Amino acid sequence: MAINPLQLLKLKDRFHIFKEEHPKVVPFLKMLREKALEEGNVLEIRVKTKDGQEYTSNIRLTGNDIETITSLLKEKKQE
Repeated sequence: MAINPLQLLKLKDRFHIFKEEHPKVVPFLKMLREKALEEGNVLEIRVKTKDGQEYTSNIRLTGNDIETITSLLKEKKQE
């Protein structure tokens, strides 16, 4: 699967907008990287809709998951 440079630029722009609109997310992820990203830990995501419905999912972190998350956060340092 080839990487489309144009899509990467769009993704970078979208992430910049996301980061501006939700300034607590990146510091939270950095804190997780330093204190909680360990193989076997569980990462849980919960979405609560405005009408009160809740959806939850989780994954038990693997070495590959940690490498991916760490790589994404390292890319952000270079901006």
